[in-house]
Amino acid sequence: MKAIRMHSYGGPEVLVYEDIPRPKPGSGEVLIEVHAAGVNPIDWKVREGYTKDWLNHKLPLIPGWDVSGIVADLGEGVKNFAIGDQVYGKLDTSLDGAYAEYAVTNTENIALKPRTADHVHAAAVPIAALTAWQSLFDLAGLSAGQTVLIHAAAGGVGHFAVQFAKWKGSRVLGTASARNVEFVKKIGADMVIDYTIKKFEEEASSVDCVLDTQGGNVLRRSLPVLKKGGIVVSTLEELSAEDLKKYGIRAAHVVARADPSQLKDIAGLIDAGHVKTMVETVFPLEEARKAHELSQSGHARGKIVLMVKE
Repeated sequence: MKAIRMHSYGGPEVLVYEDIPRPKPGSGEVLIEVHAAGVNPIDWKVREGYTKDWLNHKLPLIPGWDVSGIVADLGEGVKNFAIGDQVYGKLDTSLDGAYAEYAVTNTENIALKPRTADHVHAAAVPIAALTAWQSLFDLAGLSAGQTVLIHAAAGGVGHFAVQFAKWKGSRVLGTASARNVEFVKKIGADMVIDYTIKKFEEEASSVDCVLDTQGGNVLRRSLPVLKKGGIVVSTLEELSAEDLKKYGIRAAHVVARADPSQLKDIAGLIDAGHVKTMVETVFPLEEARKAHELSQSGHARGKIVLMVKE
């Protein structure tokens, strides 16, 4: 099969399009004929070596852990999927990913894909949507009537978070650049703060939850915006006990985990029309380098996807 592999850590140039043997599913696993693979920041962070001390990857490695495709073969003991099922999911980030014509995964990492989404749009969902879902609901316990501030609301995680929070009945504030203000309003935000001309901390106050995907100064500036007892969930950093005590707030750090029941719920929201997947750019598999460059720029709206099979 054709696949993108990295034989060393480094820039986009280490991604090599090559022929390798097709994998075989083991016990409890399925073989997926990959139709599309989502591109996420974790992909280029792995490529550059930022995660090598805790993910312990073996090189060469196939990156890309968002997948949508069709079940092509079943490992021993698999009873909850059948050959021909259209599935999507988040693959194990410690193993080979989905930048390939075929991928193997444990059945606990996948669910039936949304019926109303094609493979490109389904592949854009898992990691970003699970991150948003687990941040807002599992960690923050966001409920109807509460207010949430979502940073980078036009981004991969952000645009799902805006839609999930609105579906839950929360008041949604989002930060975005000028070109994305109308987009964020369109997907449901009650207030959009153009961070290029306004300081969000002068526009928002006493919010119940902040979802931070920026870290650094943006995270620090977010703390006074929270009400006492509020929570900030960050995809990047953990806050010190001193910060939490100073502002009387809570904090959590999120790393998305595969959850088939949540993937099923998210697919249901997509099929019911409550959530739309925004795909900005689609590249063919062999142009993975360009996809990484765009992702690393930090200015993508919605998601970036590699099309493996039309």
